[in-house]
Amino acid sequence: MSPLFFLPFLLLLLLPIAVPAAQLRPGHYSETCPEAESIVRDIMKKALVKEPRSLASVMRFQFHDCFVNGCDGSMLLDDTPTMLGEKLSLSNINSLRSYEVVDEAKEALEKVCPGVVSCADIVIMAARDAVALTGGPDWEVKLGRLDSLSASQEASDNIMPSPRANASSLIDLFAKFNLSVKDLVALSGSHSIGQGRCFSIMFRLYNQSGTGRPDPAFEPKYREKLNRLCPLNVDQNVTGDLDATPLVFDNQYFKDLVSGRGFLNSDQTLYTYPQTRTYVKQFSSKQGEFFKAFVEGMIKMGDLQFDQPGEVRRNCRVVNHRPVNTLWNLGGMNPTF
Repeated sequence: MSPLFFLPFLLLLLLPIAVPAAQLRPGHYSETCPEAESIVRDIMKKALVKEPRSLASVMRFQFHDCFVNGCDGSMLLDDTPTMLGEKLSLSNINSLRSYEVVDEAKEALEKVCPGVVSCADIVIMAARDAVALTGGPDWEVKLGRLDSLSASQEASDNIMPSPRANASSLIDLFAKFNLSVKDLVALSGSHSIGQGRCFSIMFRLYNQSGTGRPDPAFEPKYREKLNRLCPLNVDQNVTGDLDATPLVFDNQYFKDLVSGRGFLNSDQTLYTYPQTRTYVKQFSSKQGEFFKAFVEGMIKMGDLQFDQPGEVRRNCRVVNHRPVNTLWNLGGMNPTF
């Protein structure tokens, strides 16, 4: 049987580890591609002008990538005849968008320093830039990741939370990645910018917990607003703002949760659940504390990696072409080529 058949299964058997500090470091491309970070930021500036909402989408790529097989650019891979990628997983289909922004960044980097900057690192840089360009904090990112050779729709379906998730299940999920309750609440603040679909809140509006009634946590006027946006007969891909300032990265998201104006169940539950409420209240009154905790959480999440072979893709949507015998020799788990 062809060795190609076994490759996805080899990758799924690998265990998650944190990348040693010597592998991920600030300024990783200072000699090999010194313009890398400025090139990515320029692309993000152009995306902000062209379609402001795209920055929120790209920022959330880091979460959707890093929680599934580590920060390895796996979510960027298109499906192939032998591989179901992550773009059509339950948490990504009709939700994640703006992949073309990463494509544009990769194309610009390949012109200046071909084969040097990984797609996984582009995701990390672009997420940071999305926050900084919309009014949030800026920070130094650690770089040096490799791109995966495969993706797993099944892994994404099994790991990524649904909009119906509650704080308790989210705490358990984040703990598996050594992320604390504080990290969970701070990183949920990524919903400070962007929009969500009616699909994600219909049950909250009309049948919370199978009661046939709306979620009692809704502030009444906010619920009425969402009822108008998302009536029962609505196209469920219609979108609504995740907080009252959807184009500005600030702590308005947490203020909205305190007042019962959280869009998603997985958002509002952070205030109704005692273990997370303290941080919601803290961040709602102290934006600086939120910014600090958010940066710490993003850096910790960016350290998530799997012990697996990798490469620097020339096109973020497909793995590089190589002879079959080269792929088969990856059994030695040598991460370089």
